[in-house]
Amino acid sequence: MEIKANAKINLTLDILGTRDDGYHEVAMVMQEVSLHDNLYMEKTDGGIELEIPGSDLPADNTNLCYRAAAVIVEECGLNAGVKITLDKHIPIAAGLAGGSSDAAAVLKGMNQLYELKLSEEKLCELGARLGSDIPFCIMGGTMLSTGRGEILERLPDFPEVDIVLAKPKVGVSTAWAYKTYDAGYTGPHPDNKAMIKAIEQGDILSASKLLCNVLESVTIKKYAIIDRYKKEMLDKGALASMMSGSGPTVFGIAPDVSVAEKMAATIKNIDNEAAVFTAKTVGRNRG
Repeated sequence: MEIKANAKINLTLDILGTRDDGYHEVAMVMQEVSLHDNLYMEKTDGGIELEIPGSDLPADNTNLCYRAAAVIVEECGLNAGVKITLDKHIPIAAGLAGGSSDAAAVLKGMNQLYELKLSEEKLCELGARLGSDIPFCIMGGTMLSTGRGEILERLPDFPEVDIVLAKPKVGVSTAWAYKTYDAGYTGPHPDNKAMIKAIEQGDILSASKLLCNVLESVTIKKYAIIDRYKKEMLDKGALASMMSGSGPTVFGIAPDVSVAEKMAATIKNIDNEAAVFTAKTVGRNRG
């Protein structure tokens, strides 16, 4: 079987403090987008085999895809295995939850491949053991994410809009970004209530004005190119532009596909090493 693993962006990202378990308490509105990896899965008599053609990613038991398959095998007592071929398109260490999305796809794929009839809730429980973003990647659409990221509240679908995603040739460690974040930060914080209201009303302009990510205060200090991308996208007509997650990927919301294409071309012109994609927001009900 073939299954797509869609990327995510953050429309908001706020850090509320550090938890007793060492994780950060967050509150963020997350959005599924159409940029995706492709996974091809087939039954085997036993064992887990992972291939990632053209990628330097490890294809062993340290990979989230492998670990997701192993969780299903163990949880369900499967006397069988799986071969997974991962075709990567989502950039690595980009703030787009590429690894989490791949793991979520494996969990869903194993459930379908072996007709296990595990509920979405159960899949999310298993996914949360592996990573905080995986439950969102299982559920998709538009969600308010709290706790360490695993507590999810379904929101109405964000309207379908054209977006541009641009990642400079640097990788950012999520752990580094959160560790470096200054708890004494006095800059703007997201207004999640207002963002949710704008989404409920289908008001793209208001939602665009409410984009806010406190981790920009960390990552832009180290990588000024992120701010350059944002300014170039706005200059070319983006309704708004912001860094996703811990970065370094920047996304811009375009009023139409022609503006999105101009934004993408501009980023490629100023940085020929950038990974640039045009995509759309994906709704749970739109599929």
